[in-house]
Amino acid sequence: MRSWHGKLFFFAGFLCVLMLTSWRTSKSDNLPSELHLVYERLLRAEQRGEVLSQELLKVLGQLQNRSIAPSNLTISNSSALLEERVLRRLLPSQPNAYIYLPHLKEHKDSLKPIVHLGQRRTGVSLVLGVPTVHRQKQSYLVNTLQSLLYDLSTAEKKDIVIVVFVAETNATFVKEVVQSVQTNLPDAVSSGVIEVISPSPHYYPDLSNLKETFGDPKERVRWRTKQNLDYSFLMLYAQSKGTYYVQLEDDIVAKQGFFESMKTHIEQVLSEEWLFLEFSQLGFIGKLFRTSDLPMIVEFFLMFHKDKPIDWLLDHILWVKVCNPEKDLKHCSNEKAQLKRTYKPSLFQHVGLHSSLTGKIQNLKDKDFGNQVLFKAHHNPSAELSTSLEKYMSHTLERAYIGEDFFWGLTPKRGDYVLITFTTPQAVKGYLFRSGNIETNGDRFYNTTVEVLPNNNSVKEKVTRGELACCKASSDGFVQIGSFKNGVAEGEVDGALGEIAAMRLLVHSDSEVWVLLSEIFIKV
Repeated sequence: MRSWHGKLFFFAGFLCVLMLTSWRTSKSDNLPSELHLVYERLLRAEQRGEVLSQELLKVLGQLQNRSIAPSNLTISNSSALLEERVLRRLLPSQPNAYIYLPHLKEHKDSLKPIVHLGQRRTGVSLVLGVPTVHRQKQSYLVNTLQSLLYDLSTAEKKDIVIVVFVAETNATFVKEVVQSVQTNLPDAVSSGVIEVISPSPHYYPDLSNLKETFGDPKERVRWRTKQNLDYSFLMLYAQSKGTYYVQLEDDIVAKQGFFESMKTHIEQVLSEEWLFLEFSQLGFIGKLFRTSDLPMIVEFFLMFHKDKPIDWLLDHILWVKVCNPEKDLKHCSNEKAQLKRTYKPSLFQHVGLHSSLTGKIQNLKDKDFGNQVLFKAHHNPSAELSTSLEKYMSHTLERAYIGEDFFWGLTPKRGDYVLITFTTPQAVKGYLFRSGNIETNGDRFYNTTVEVLPNNNSVKEKVTRGELACCKASSDGFVQIGSFKNGVAEGEVDGALGEIAAMRLLVHSDSEVWVLLSEIFIKV
């Protein structure tokens, strides 16, 4: 706690010095140059403030994590009170939702989210908001989450939180979504990368008597109005969890390396003036905001939630901020472009065909998304390759091994294998086999082990006798050293195994899907 106070007093003192300097320069003969220096110092102070805010959020996250019981998400009274006081002093105030949604006054917890899964992580760089609703035809949510998680590094997973907002009050549907996320992404949930929340049953107002505008039928007006309320609720929850907030949807795919690309771009424009960064040009997808700006943005959305769609309202915020009614549309567009920075190529692509609006088909594609990289190449040792899996079209194992393509095999059965026989025995240090790719993430290896064939017979005998703790005997002289988990097999090879003559992936049960190997890396 002392470090907090020290930083706050230092920051306050620093700002006082800047104000005093500014006052003094008003009496200077060299006013423009002095003001320029003050402006640069203010920019540096603002950047330091961003860093300080992130540090404080991380401390809050640590306090929260200490108070979370292993079996549930209950927070101790003392920690909750401390968190509330600190947030009240350091974070922007909540927009006055009760003015625009007066029905909320009837239930005191109507703005309080119900947290179903997660570790209440805070202090991260990026908060990704993914609202999801019931769709009559098809749900894309799990595929979307798998795409976002696909190639995040360990460090990146610690600096991000994905908030899934189940924007429904039907308890049965909410439970189904929670179970689906928990079942398909257990590690992401237990580590705190993914949270699942839903609103209070008293959050939504009566949407049956809305005014029809812009020629939209009543059902579409209701749909877009509820969507405005959904985004607003999610933004309110996310504002205290990190430095930047990214609005996504539940039917998108992400480009590989999106996290690194976004952070690099943010650093490049950190000292410039902007309201949001646009990482996809479709609707409201891929819009990144400073969390400190969210209260103002949500206030605007709530003020006009019954009038226009969310992307139109966002554009109106830009108009209010910078457009001069006495100048033409071209001037207005140029001014708005300064507050809305578009990044190319786009990092998120819309893939959902069936809209959450019943009966609506949307073939929306971002032309700036480009093509995905569907495999990753590595330089591997010379080897002969064979497999019992039938390849699909030209996606052969040989091309995957040399880094020209991915391998795509038809439905694996128990006993199927992929065999890599080195031209000469190798002192293998490690391995990485990644199944599935960012577009076909479900085609993975399930219940499949990684095995090696030691070149030395005495090593095989030691394994058989149980004298090497690193591994256990398989069949045909092979030694089991690892297995696939969530589609990936990665690990080191114990030096006690000596030189390796071959490596094998062995399937132990029938699968219902095809299998795709997008990355093969034998480290020697």
